Amino acid sequence: MTALTVVIPAFNEESGIAEIAERVLATRESLLKAGVAELELLVIDDGSADKTAHIAGGIAGVHLIQHLQNKGYGAALKTGFNRARGDLIGFLDADGTYPPEYFPQLCTVAMNGAELVIGTRMAGADSRMPVTRRAGNIFFARLLSLVGRHQVTDSASGMRVFRRQILDRLYPLPDGLNLTPVMSTRAIHEGIQVAEVPIPYSERVGRSKLSVVHDGSLFLRSMLWTVLQYNPVRVFGLLGLVGISIGLLCVLALVFMRLSGITVLTSWDVIALYAGTVAGMVGVNLFMLGILFNYLVALFRGRPVEQGMFGKPLLAVPLDRHFGWLGITSILIGLSIAIIASLLGIRGWDMGRLWLYGLASAMLILLGVELVIFWLVMRVLDELNTQAVRETWLAGSPKYDGVGGVNRDG
Repeated sequence: MTALTVVIPAFNEESGIAEIAERVLATRESLLKAGVAELELLVIDDGSADKTAHIAGGIAGVHLIQHLQNKGYGAALKTGFNRARGDLIGFLDADGTYPPEYFPQLCTVAMNGAELVIGTRMAGADSRMPVTRRAGNIFFARLLSLVGRHQVTDSASGMRVFRRQILDRLYPLPDGLNLTPVMSTRAIHEGIQVAEVPIPYSERVGRSKLSVVHDGSLFLRSMLWTVLQYNPVRVFGLLGLVGISIGLLCVLALVFMRLSGITVLTSWDVIALYAGTVAGMVGVNLFMLGILFNYLVALFRGRPVEQGMFGKPLLAVPLDRHFGWLGITSILIGLSIAIIASLLGIRGWDMGRLWLYGLASAMLILLGVELVIFWLVMRVLDELNTQAVRETWLAGSPKYDGVGGVNRDG
């Protein structure tokens, strides 16, 4: 039969720790019906200055573990994870916001295929979450769904159950309140089977320790940094496509104006041209940097990164393999335009009619040089990655399949 360890991190929670601990212990019968034969409850007192440890230590069935100094929410949870004996590990906050009565449901899902089960507050029938926190959680869930290509409704929920054997794949995890969004992000990118169970959410007992601005920005940084450790092109590529799109709109507008006979630009036209040119070049660089960083991730991890921008290749040959000839073509077109513009200038054309040709020539040459440079760097990294994967495969590691190459562009 399955055993469940529930970890409760507690820091100055004397007003609510007794109630939540008793509610967890009261789930034994319903857990048994769900197929969980044993319940272990660990309360991690994270250096509390009040009576939290005294109260928790006096409750029969509670195993109290104390930090002499406050180390953080995530650090307290990791202490509990390391001391847990159950096949399944669950956790929830000590403030009474999460319903421990839903642990049997989460365990049932975990025992039927899921590796990480999240109690989602955003799909629950009864949620008393403040408006600002609800808006923030919706934003982070949408962000993770976008960068991880996996639908998530609550990326930062503090009530979860997961299988003990996936801990190695979830680590490293931070020591702060950002443990939950980082856990969600790593789980998705590690290919862990994630499921969600709707739960109600209540007002907390005592004063909240969460700062909407400070912790919200921490969550955002943590999620993006975690994604960059797995699939950088998903972030840089999407940002790059935005810049490229702005640049292309600028080019189309200029062509339309020229075909309409407009050769003199107003001040706003010049500003728009400048912004579009910068956005386009920055977009191209971000897109190529994303692909380059995917090579580096693959190299340092010693295995192919089968992620890409869109989860599967859009082309039979990865886009970056075309950077070489695309760059050379761009350089040749740029030089050709420059030669033609120079000849037209010699023949007496006014510079007011030739400035656009000069701008187009310079941008194409610069773009071509960048493409060729990136192509050369990526070919070297690809060869190094292929060698690293081959060596790992020859060493007999079951973790890798020995197939080289990286899915860079989707």
